[in-house]
Amino acid sequence: MTHAPEPVTPALLRAWPLPEPHGSKYGRGQVMVVGGARATPGAAMLAGLAALRVGAGRLSLAVAASVAPAVAVAVPEAGVRGLAEDDDGEVTGDDARRLEQHAARADGVLLGPGLGAPEGTLALLRGLVPHVGEDVPVVLDAFALGVLPGAGEVQERLRGRLVLTPNLVEMARLLDRDEIADEAAADAVHEVAERYGAVVCGHGIVSDGERMWRSSTGHTGLGTSGSGDVLAGAIVGLLARGAEAAQAAAWAMHLHAAAGDSLTARVGKVGFLARELVDELPHELHALSA
Repeated sequence: MTHAPEPVTPALLRAWPLPEPHGSKYGRGQVMVVGGARATPGAAMLAGLAALRVGAGRLSLAVAASVAPAVAVAVPEAGVRGLAEDDDGEVTGDDARRLEQHAARADGVLLGPGLGAPEGTLALLRGLVPHVGEDVPVVLDAFALGVLPGAGEVQERLRGRLVLTPNLVEMARLLDRDEIADEAAADAVHEVAERYGAVVCGHGIVSDGERMWRSSTGHTGLGTSGSGDVLAGAIVGLLARGAEAAQAAAWAMHLHAAAGDSLTARVGKVGFLARELVDELPHELHALSA
């Protein structure tokens, strides 16, 4: 059993202030989000918008080529690149090198939201990571978590600058187990962090392999489609602003949960949408930073 995690409270976060955003959109942090198969481009869009809402300055999205024009119209704040896809609209990863220049300029990279094919996700991960700056943090979400155990060379390249956002099923896969019970989540988060040399944010717990924090707010209303994409996007946005990995994860976890609390007051305990969480993020961030 690991030691008890420390509650993440407004007081803790105010004593752990984020780097102040400054300068142009480039100085405030450039984010790259890679994901979005033909059927699920919204996941990458939600993540990218969340990154901007927590203060990142510039956004690049890479999604399946067939939906890239629509995504570019829907998210005019982003530069959008199309990725090779198969007949089912799943990203194949064959052309990951096309993203080389964009990856090299990024201050934070998120890979995984909206991807649905293990083979393509693994090819994309292997093809993209070598082109990301050696000190640039990388967040893996969704299918990118599922293929990570089989990508030892990627694990080693990212050790020390990796952030993972698994649910309990994904944690079990990362630890090569059949399942993980709710009551064992804190231990599992800590173990994943140690094994992969990563900061892990999952099930309301953050661990960097040594320290642990837990969310002190939030509720079941956050269990809605796209909510995890918002959380992952908030993490990469704060990383691009210059936050350290554990700080970005703890802040994003709290902002995400507090956004749900704020919506509960107006909408109800359940029924609010992930896109509405995105719009609440800057209000919650301002309240903590003031």
